[in-house]
Amino acid sequence: MNINNKTIVITGGAQGLGFAMAKSFIEQGANIALIDMCVNQLDEAVHELTTNTDNKVVSYIADVTNEEQVISTFKTINTDFGSIDILINNAGITRDAMLVKVKEQKVVERMSINQFKSVIDVNLTGVFLCGREAATYMIENKNTSEGLIINMSSICHVGNVGQTNYAASKAGVVALTTTWAKELGRYNIRVAAIAPGVIDTQMTRSMKQQAQERMIQGTSVGRFGSTNEIAHTAQYIIENDFFTGRMIEIDGGIRI
Repeated sequence: MNINNKTIVITGGAQGLGFAMAKSFIEQGANIALIDMCVNQLDEAVHELTTNTDNKVVSYIADVTNEEQVISTFKTINTDFGSIDILINNAGITRDAMLVKVKEQKVVERMSINQFKSVIDVNLTGVFLCGREAATYMIENKNTSEGLIINMSSICHVGNVGQTNYAASKAGVVALTTTWAKELGRYNIRVAAIAPGVIDTQMTRSMKQQAQERMIQGTSVGRFGSTNEIAHTAQYIIENDFFTGRMIEIDGGIRI
C-alpha cells in the first residue's frame, strides 16, 4: 500500500509513538485523523503537523473505551475524509502493580480490580472497538480497494513482573491481530501488530536515572529505541502487502 493520499487514523495520536507516526506519515503525503483525550496536546499536534503541508489533519476527542463515542467518532472521520484506509491502534496505559505484595509472609497489598480493568479497557477493549468500526468502513466504502489495521502490542505480551494487567492486555492484542487477519483477509484488509521494547519517550525520560540505566543494560544495542524506529516499522507493514497476521518485535534485543 502506498502511504500517499491515504487516510490514517491514529488513536493516542497527540504525543509519543502516535504523534511520531503521524509526523512520519504526513511527510509522505498521508491525511491524518488523530484520536486522543488530551485537548491541548491535540491542538499542539495538529498545529505542528499542518505546518508546511497541505495534507488534511483533523483531531477528535474520544474515549476509546466508550462504545458510543467510538462509533460516533469513526462515523465522523469517514464523513470528513471520505474513507478510512489505515487504523493504528496506539492508545494505551499502564497501571503497574504486583498481583500480591508480601511482607513477612503476609499479603499487605493486592492489585485492585480497578487497576486491572482500567488497563484492559483501554489496551484491549479500545482496540476491539476501534478495529471493529474501522473494518466496517473499510468494507462498506466502495471506493476503498484495500485496508490495514496495525495494533500496538508490547514485548511484555509474554509476561512481565508487576504487569499482570498490561501483559494480559498486550497478549490479547496479539490474539486479536491473528484472528482479524484470518477473518478480514477476504475483504482485502490486512491486520498486523508491532511489539516495541523500551522506547525513548517523555514517559521513559521521566523515570529515575538508575531505572533507565538498568533497562538500557538489558538491551543488546545498549540504548532505548526511538519513536522514529517504530514509525519506520509501521511504514514497512503499510508498504509490504504480503505482511498480515503477524507481529514484529522491535526491542533492541531486550531481556525481560
